Amino acid sequence: MTAQAFDSRQYKERQLQEWNAVAAAWRKWWEVIEAGAQHVSDRLVELAEVQPGQRVLDVATGIGEPAVSAARRVGPSGHVTATDHSPQMLEIARERAAALGLQNIEFKEMDAERLEVPEGSFDAALCRWGLMFLPDLPAALDRIGRSLSPGGRMAAAVWSVPPKTPLVSLAMGVIQKMFQPPPPPAGAPGPFALADTSILEKGLADAGFTDIRIERMMVTIEFPSAEGYTDFIRDIAPPVRAMLATQPEGKQAEAWRAIADAAAQFAGADGVVRLPSETILVAARR
Repeated sequence: MTAQAFDSRQYKERQLQEWNAVAAAWRKWWEVIEAGAQHVSDRLVELAEVQPGQRVLDVATGIGEPAVSAARRVGPSGHVTATDHSPQMLEIARERAAALGLQNIEFKEMDAERLEVPEGSFDAALCRWGLMFLPDLPAALDRIGRSLSPGGRMAAAVWSVPPKTPLVSLAMGVIQKMFQPPPPPAGAPGPFALADTSILEKGLADAGFTDIRIERMMVTIEFPSAEGYTDFIRDIAPPVRAMLATQPEGKQAEAWRAIADAAAQFAGADGVVRLPSETILVAARR
């Protein structure tokens, strides 16, 4: 089938609706996710050379990472501004920060491609698994770069290619094999849009960043069972649910069984499903 033309406006509207719709599910699952992903936030804070007393910007913070990790690092004399376009996700982030007693962090509803922050007002900028979903990456990187003071650093995480990221690719891979849906529109963002690191490297260089460095690390998220993984996907993956919604009930049930069977291949003797996935980290200086 032929891919349709990409409409960035419609895409962003749909993304906002979907993130708002699954926010409650992220409240349910965030502890499971952070148990395996905290070290990514910690490494991003290190790569951005965040120090006590600094001002830090977190773009597309979602449930509040790595904003919360950065707030702990900068301490009471520092400050973190965390932005996201989903007000429902930001509510969860606020709850997390409040529960931890963090007073040095604020959350703002803001489009990453249209950041409204004073130029040169931050010492560091962070983004964990958000850049690959932006239809206008150059605009976002330019805005982030302008927000940094001279010498400020940025650090971001994106996902590697599908075969190396079963956490993200497993369920959709099963559905694509079963139903062979049409390919996404040319140029559409998505979880693997920046798996080719040359795209991000060029974008950073064009935005005026230097000293660009790339490294890779593994993220292993654990689920109590294969069924636990399918529950997770049902809760937080609108594209999977939307694609299955077009199928008869019998086919939907068959697909969920197939997803559980695929996840079971990652189960250990204890039945726990462990999904080791590769994330790509990039750091650069403004």
